[in-house]
Amino acid sequence: MHKPIHVNLVAETDHEKDNLAKVLAHAEELIKIPTVEAIAIMPDACPAGHSPGTIPVGGVAKTGNALHPGMHSADVCCSVAMTNIGQVDPASAMDAAFDSTHFGMGGRPYADQVPVPEGILRGFKSNTFLAPFICEATAHFATQGDGNHFLSVGKLKSTGDTVIVTHHGSRKPGAMLYKRGLEEANRFMKDLGIHKQVPKYNAWLDYNSAAGREYWDALQIIRQWTRASHFSIHNMIAEKLGVGVFNDRFWNEHNFVFRRDGSFYHAKGATPSFRGFSADDHGKTLIPMNCVEPILITAHADAPNGLGFAPHGAGRNFSRSQHLATLSGRTAEEVISDEIGDIDFRAFNGKLDLSELPSAYKSAAKVCEQIDQFGLANVVDTIQPYGSIMAGEQYQPWKEKKKRGPKPDLHPPLS
Repeated sequence: MHKPIHVNLVAETDHEKDNLAKVLAHAEELIKIPTVEAIAIMPDACPAGHSPGTIPVGGVAKTGNALHPGMHSADVCCSVAMTNIGQVDPASAMDAAFDSTHFGMGGRPYADQVPVPEGILRGFKSNTFLAPFICEATAHFATQGDGNHFLSVGKLKSTGDTVIVTHHGSRKPGAMLYKRGLEEANRFMKDLGIHKQVPKYNAWLDYNSAAGREYWDALQIIRQWTRASHFSIHNMIAEKLGVGVFNDRFWNEHNFVFRRDGSFYHAKGATPSFRGFSADDHGKTLIPMNCVEPILITAHADAPNGLGFAPHGAGRNFSRSQHLATLSGRTAEEVISDEIGDIDFRAFNGKLDLSELPSAYKSAAKVCEQIDQFGLANVVDTIQPYGSIMAGEQYQPWKEKKKRGPKPDLHPPLS
């Protein structure tokens, strides 16, 4: 039986062609997994690893009754959320946002922790996958991590209202759920006797099994946690600004598993663009590009060639290290001035991360063109950028460990 790979990406430059070739090589391996029925590649697609058959960022894989933890990855429910706070000075909103959010490794200090809704904590306690991570669910709530996660303040093009947009996932609780889910999936592969034929990262759980249903329930709980995490940050900002009524707020995940017509759709960096993708579907989704480009507000298009999905932004054509190499010979100040201009661009830790500048990503204009070309979503409004907060350059202890080399043997064998 022919299993389609729908490619919604046009490559023009050498970098883009190389990127597309790598994405397709992964897709061609991924489609061989027996549970996978179809794949869609988004305009912002890029490889997410070197192991053959790793689902690319900007990839969607349709399966039957199979749940693949590796296809949503450790950043479960990475998502974007928007709150319209009305005619508020965006500069004041940026200051309130900086005082409210939390970026970086780990969770909030104990004194600064934000209460998790009791109903969500009860869900954690009742689920075997999540019950061990109550402490992590509490400490990491209303935090945003690092990497490409951000808090943006901008203005709606249609009304001039100030809006807050946050981008983050389920943090450590989600990462631990992914780890436990992948372990359980690989145990299932051994039970089936196919663990040598299926790469560990593409193992699956049968939805009709007890473990599969429990994992699906855990995903729904972690989704509720992530939604509440976003809007808790928004609420803190609004409270500081004295805003009590929200004109509009909605959100959507782009790293998740969606169920539709009895099939599962694993989206790795792809935005749902079909009616009823969730119980709280507002008919609109958010597609951010980079900190100097407008964020798209889109209505669903449900394109068959996209399996009902759209891009989640402007992906990378090359790695962080490759991008940083292209900036050599210029000072950080020069690069930031050239790329950011008048945007209020802040690092939570005080040191901007050059690997997250707009030049690290694909052309936003090209991604927008290809959204239209392939009919993946319908743009109904945009959020014009005013400012953006990111974690900043992070200390990476694992890299320091590599530089130092292995620890000396303090207990050499006896001669």
